[in-house]
Amino acid sequence: MSVTVIGGGLAGCEAAWQLATHGVEVDLYEMKPLKKSPAHHLDTMAELVCSNSLRSDRLTNAVGLLKAEMRKLDSLIMKVADETAVPAGGALAVDRDSFSMKIHQAIHGHPFITVHDEEVTEIPGEGVVIVATGPLTSDALSDSIARLQGLSTLHFYDAAAPIVTAESLNMDKVFRMSRYDRGEDYLNCPMDKDEYFEFVHALQTAETADIHGFEEKAVFEGCMPIESMAKRGDMVIAFGPCKPVGLKDPRTDREPFAVVQLRQDNDSATLYNIVGFQTRLRFPEQRRVFGMIPGLENAEYARYGVMHRNTFLNSPGFLDDTYRVIGQERISFAGQITGVEGYVESTASGLLVGLSTAYRLRGMEPPHFSGKTAIGAMGRYISTPNKRFQPMNCAFGLIDPLEVKPGEKRIRNKQQRYEKIAERALEEIDGIVQEIHQVDW
Repeated sequence: MSVTVIGGGLAGCEAAWQLATHGVEVDLYEMKPLKKSPAHHLDTMAELVCSNSLRSDRLTNAVGLLKAEMRKLDSLIMKVADETAVPAGGALAVDRDSFSMKIHQAIHGHPFITVHDEEVTEIPGEGVVIVATGPLTSDALSDSIARLQGLSTLHFYDAAAPIVTAESLNMDKVFRMSRYDRGEDYLNCPMDKDEYFEFVHALQTAETADIHGFEEKAVFEGCMPIESMAKRGDMVIAFGPCKPVGLKDPRTDREPFAVVQLRQDNDSATLYNIVGFQTRLRFPEQRRVFGMIPGLENAEYARYGVMHRNTFLNSPGFLDDTYRVIGQERISFAGQITGVEGYVESTASGLLVGLSTAYRLRGMEPPHFSGKTAIGAMGRYISTPNKRFQPMNCAFGLIDPLEVKPGEKRIRNKQQRYEKIAERALEEIDGIVQEIHQVDW
């Protein structure tokens, strides 16, 4: 039996790869390059629409643990991300073009995967289906999804930060350093007090692009436009994306009042994105206002910041903890459309769906990822009743806390506690990997 996977983003590619590597034939449908959403630019699969960062790679960070779990489970996305990594301090960032191309080639080169370059506007009426169309699901398919019994759909607004060319930066004003002396992977644009407040006041009054139906309350907090943050108070971004903590300007030997960071966006270091500067400012306003940042006076934009509406499901009560539709088990969803937020979380959902589906097609019960693992905790989050369900990044607060036996003391040091949680999670993943290897695929 073959499985239909709709969507060639991170989740769809990971689901297809897990199915194919476990002996299941896959028909993968992707509307690019024939049709693109306004946020898409590349013709290849697994395009990173917003940032090129997959965030922290440390086990004491929940998303770092999630990546470690996926590496053990032979994730295609993680393998390629490691191969295309660019300097980013303690984070994992990639050359987005190479990353997308390598995944595109791997998917097209697998003998068990047939790629169809066409848009799907209706959920197929029969067969096993995985819908991984992401937050940019087309209107036609969204309408088909909305007709599924037991579902109510929601939406929120998401934004991408601008990307500038390295050669256009004024390096006389910029210094290279990662926070807390963790290398020199970031470019830093320091601001004194007067420069900062002049910039913030310009942000607060800058002209924004009109977006149909836009509401501030419908913006996901993790992707809040920089101008919206500025309007919350003059010092908000100084304690957010512009915080100077851990960054000492070598020319003054002290922390600036505020710092705008730039992160390498491609392997050749010719492009940098402005970290945390998601925006819906009009393009001329981006040039004017961001040009007030020291070092960006004459910046050339390879891509302006953009904002778009994202769709996600009201998953609790509709999906189970393996992302299957309750009562319509032939249909599963994966990726940000399920309410997981972030590249890594989306990939993890695709991995779990693909692996679980491969097991079930062989008549076997799939491995159980408990709430002690990051993968299992995310599945539990999207399937647990929640009156105020919103997209969620992986966090240690979602993972089961450490058990404290009678007579033992709770580990008060947060980093040590997280290390123990990560160690416990990876032990469970090792057991699941052994179980997978025992199956005659």
